[in-house]
Amino acid sequence: MKNILIIDDDVHLRALVKTYAELEGYHCLEAANYDQAISQVEQTNFDIIVLDVMMPGKDGFETLAEIRKFTECPVIMLSARKEEYDKLLGFNLGADDYVPKPFSPKELMARIKAVLKRSGQSEDSPNIFGGLEIKEKSHAVTIDGTPLVLTPKEFDLLIYLAKNDQICLDRETILKNVWGYNYYGDTRTVDTHIKSLRDRLGNYRDLITTVWGVGYKFEYDENKITQELP
Repeated sequence: MKNILIIDDDVHLRALVKTYAELEGYHCLEAANYDQAISQVEQTNFDIIVLDVMMPGKDGFETLAEIRKFTECPVIMLSARKEEYDKLLGFNLGADDYVPKPFSPKELMARIKAVLKRSGQSEDSPNIFGGLEIKEKSHAVTIDGTPLVLTPKEFDLLIYLAKNDQICLDRETILKNVWGYNYYGDTRTVDTHIKSLRDRLGNYRDLITTVWGVGYKFEYDENKITQELP
């Protein structure tokens, strides 16, 4: 089941979109403003986001700019404003589609399906490391069949390490590739997130090994994992 975040200050519009989305089999969460939206994005991996432009406080454009710091999840923007400038701004900030209000809920559902298909989420083969399965496109992780809840940054860190299986990565390289070239942070940020990620991985925590004096390495050894599991 795919997760949708509906961001709009109009409770009736959120309810309308949620009703149609749930009929299509989606799981919906809601946010009424910038703060609620960012909190949701920090806590949940969404497959697609429906975002209204006109909101009190920080508007949809500011919200989208902040969302893009956390995830590349597809975003469809809603707006009663039809100026070309607004559409171009939305696309430049990373929107995947722009739907003018008023809109047909059925058309919105069709656009959601089209955006998900374009983003490649219809084909999402898992990366398998024993009982740990990672689906990159849908941001889904399971351990022995049980879903694992990760923050967006924890997921980004896990997928980056897994893609570089058996490769030793120093903290600066991890920071640059997971947090971005423009991230001005401390390498201790990497250590903190590694610790958190290991805690969530439980019996599979040793997939992430520490290379003393250098950094970290994702190292899958089927025989070792099998022996260590209870």
